[in-house]
Amino acid sequence: MTNTSQDPRTIFAIGGGGFSHLLDQYTLELTGKAKPKVCFLPTASGDADLYIENFHRSFGALGAECTHIKLTQYNQSDPVAHLLEQDVIYVGGGNAVQMFLNWRANGIDIALRKAWEKGTVLTGLSAGSLCWFSGSTTDSWGNPLRVFNEGLGLLPGSHSPHYDSEPERQEIYERSIADGVLPPGVAIEDHCGVLFRGTELVEAVCAMDGKSAYLVTCEAGRAIRRSLPTRLLTAKGEPIHGGPFRVSEGRAN
Repeated sequence: MTNTSQDPRTIFAIGGGGFSHLLDQYTLELTGKAKPKVCFLPTASGDADLYIENFHRSFGALGAECTHIKLTQYNQSDPVAHLLEQDVIYVGGGNAVQMFLNWRANGIDIALRKAWEKGTVLTGLSAGSLCWFSGSTTDSWGNPLRVFNEGLGLLPGSHSPHYDSEPERQEIYERSIADGVLPPGVAIEDHCGVLFRGTELVEAVCAMDGKSAYLVTCEAGRAIRRSLPTRLLTAKGEPIHGGPFRVSEGRAN
């Protein structure tokens, strides 16, 4: 079992819901720094300008030193080196398949693994949460959802975001696990996140009461869903709203 008190490798996977004052504040606190460096990777959204603006507004209000990387038109002379200088890397939502094609063409997938191993906090929602696992379901090819088995594999097993807001994900994810197409994994509702130290699940936290995360396993050919104990985060200031741009994995809403 991983020693969570010493393992610096940290991933905070968020189910969805957009930038959140409480979840983002929790992410920054994981660094233990007063003014952490946070870089936004909006690749899955096609580097949408409004999404980038909302990131800077939300994390800037929390006292972070904010930057972003555009891979559609480079705004950093050395994106890989820039990522390795960060305290937090936040991956946005959008089209996961296109995101991985772009990352692998630019060496970002290798940089993210190196950042994880050196203790950079990796986080993100939707496409930015499923990317850390080996497999998931995605609407990157449109509907119906399909299985995607080409994640980074930093975390064992599979993952499904948007477990409450997109009911078809729950059905397809659990069927895929029952059929052995996906390994067992973690499902996360919007406004909720799960923290991993190394590859060990440490806790689930939520920014809204009544939200949850689940372990989904296969027993005797059936998917079994078990709720994780979930801690409701408490406010330390007024909520910061990131604006109207919300990206669902695979599409922008």
